[in-house]
This record gives sequence, C-alpha cells and structure tokens, in this order.
Amino acid sequence: MYQTHIFPNGLRLIHNYVPNKAAYCGLIINVGSRDEQAGEFGMAHFIEHVIFKGTEKRKAYHILSRLEDVGGELNAYTTKEDTCVYATFMAKDYERALELFADIVFHSVFPEKEIEKEKDVVLDEINSYKDNPGELIFDDFEELVYSGYPIGRNILGDEASVEQISREMVLDFVRRNYFPNRMVISSVGDIAFDKLVRLVEKYFAGYESGPSLQTRVKPEIYTPRFVELDKDTHQCHCIIGNIAYDYTQDNRLALSLLINLLGGAGMNTRLNLNIRERHGLAYNIEASYTPYSDTGIAMIYFGCDPEHAEWCLSLCKKEMRSLYEEKLGPVQLKRAKAQMVGQLAISSENYENLMLSIGKSFLIYDKVDSLEDIYTQVDEITSEVLLQVAKDIFDIEKQSILLYK
Repeated sequence: MYQTHIFPNGLRLIHNYVPNKAAYCGLIINVGSRDEQAGEFGMAHFIEHVIFKGTEKRKAYHILSRLEDVGGELNAYTTKEDTCVYATFMAKDYERALELFADIVFHSVFPEKEIEKEKDVVLDEINSYKDNPGELIFDDFEELVYSGYPIGRNILGDEASVEQISREMVLDFVRRNYFPNRMVISSVGDIAFDKLVRLVEKYFAGYESGPSLQTRVKPEIYTPRFVELDKDTHQCHCIIGNIAYDYTQDNRLALSLLINLLGGAGMNTRLNLNIRERHGLAYNIEASYTPYSDTGIAMIYFGCDPEHAEWCLSLCKKEMRSLYEEKLGPVQLKRAKAQMVGQLAISSENYENLMLSIGKSFLIYDKVDSLEDIYTQVDEITSEVLLQVAKDIFDIEKQSILLYK
C-alpha cells in the first residue's frame, strides 16, 4: 500500500513499506535533456556525472563512501524528461541516505578541475556508443522521428557541446531547474511512514520552491522517413517505428499489451517465433514503447546478416499488418492479458524497479495505480480497442525506417 505526503515547498514523497533488510530510495527531478537551452546540449546528463564530485562539506571520495562504507550503492540516471539520484542501502541507514541526497542535490559545488576531467569521461561514453550500433541506433531513430525538436536530441549531447560546458553553465542549469516542487522522493523499505516524513522534512524542508517547469516544445509534425546509413558493421541493424501515445492518452496500456505480444520480453512473442525460431534470421529482435509527456514512440529493432535485412523487414511489416487487419480471438486475447499481468506481478517483486516506477508515476500523475487497478484495466481491454490501436500505430504507411548496413 502506497503512502504519500506533499511538503509545503512542493516536494512530494511516496513510500511503499516492505519488511526487507535492504531499502531502496530515489530522488527524481522533473528535468531532462529536452529541457536544455541552446548551447547547453548534454547538460542534464553531464550534471548527473559531476553532481557526485564534491559538495560544500564533502569531497568526491566522501560522497561515494558515505553509503558504500555501510554496504550501500549510490547511482544516477538521466532521461529526456527526468534526472534521478537513487540508492540501495540497509533499512537502518535511511537518514544517512536522505542527508546525502540533500547534500549533493542542493550543495554540490562542481569543482572546475572535476568538470574538466569528467568531460573526458563523457566523451568516452559518447564514443562507446559509436562502437555499439545496437544501442546507438535507438538514439539516432528518435532523432530521425523527432527531427528539429528538442526531444529528438541525444541525451549525451555531442563532442562539441560537451567540450564547451563550463562551471558557470552547470550552476546556471541547476539554479533554473533543481527545485523541491519539481522533485519526488520515492521509497520502498522497512521504515514507518511518519518517521520517513520527519527525516525528509529534516533535510529538505529548508529549500524553497521555484517556478514550475516551462512548457516543453511539443513535436507537432511527423513525416515517415527511410534512412540507410553505411556503418561498416558485420551485422545489419534496423529499427522500424512510429510516433505513439503520450502519458496522458487512454490507449497507452492497450498499446503496451500489443507491444508485449509483438516483441516483448517473452520468447513466445510473434516476432521472435517468426523471425528467430521459424526462419533463424535474427538473434535479437524486440519491440518497445516509450511514452513521454506529450508524445511517444513505438519501435521494432532487429539485428541480422545484411543479406537478410529486407526479408526481416518484410516479416516485421507482416506481423504489424496482421494486428490491424484481423482482431485477436478470445483465446489469443486471454493469453496476451495473462502474460502481461504475470510479467507485471513478477516485476513488482524487484523493489528497485518498483521504487523507480512508483516515483515516476507520482511525478507524472500525482498518483500510483495499484496492481489490482492495473489488472482491472488490462482485463477491460477489448479486441476492438486493440484493433483500433494497431491501426493508429502499426499502419505500414506511417512507419519510419532506419537501417545500419
């Protein structure tokens, strides 16, 4: 059962009690790479790196050791719409973790020397993506689909944008975006909620709220494109996909069910059974759906031998077309729902994933649906709704294609 609290400065707290020795807690900030201004591309992700490099009272070593000395782990990530600092630790160390979160988020000093060193680290990260076309293609595909819009930019930035980052630019970005009313603290662990509220109040109540997030530039124009790039790789990599529903649209759960049926985590997906098991054409083939605040993207990715690329692509189109040309039968629909519900139940047992999931949901919706509510919503999805969703998203004429050969 989730418990929530909103503090006077706008900071939101959500907690799920579990009687585990390990606890999971994260601070999620509603700012990501699409919120960067011209001249600071890659900044949100860069700050995720340098935020651990020193505060007014701690050196980098002391930040890293604060939780690791008691067996904990400290980490962070950046997406196009949010930044998160999170940790795993023994439940007895909640106060230690929360004090550390407040220190690095509100008191980091971003030493000039550390900024210069971390530029090299991020440049290496950018180059490592170039050596991994199976990952790079996802970023390039979003840039293709959202061409000309901030949401299409690579989260890491590029060499030129990272090289020009200065300490003043870092401080300016933090001053503009790191406010309690844009943050959620999410917790899963063995601590009484009233005690957790007191600890968060102790370390976060002294910071004032700021302006709400400025309106993001919504991608208004989408034109399907086909782009083929010579990457001189042994394997061909391909993504075919389309824009999709945002966080607020009712059919996002129905689309998630279709994506799971088409190419989700299971080995019995339509794409895997057809392209890998039946024809032996691809080792890795998957479908994914990523919703954002005002748009979304649905994709199929596969890697195969170059001579099999057109065959794989035609089989992908065939499977997509089948979803909007023929309704799922009762048995197929029941099986697809049961698989999705089972996967959700198993995923909820991973407490780190649960902590991040409920925190993100509270950040976006100011609420979290219980598993029982989600099961009910899944059960109410009809084959007619799925047919309409498939027509919206999988229409072959609407698909963009990016091919690395």
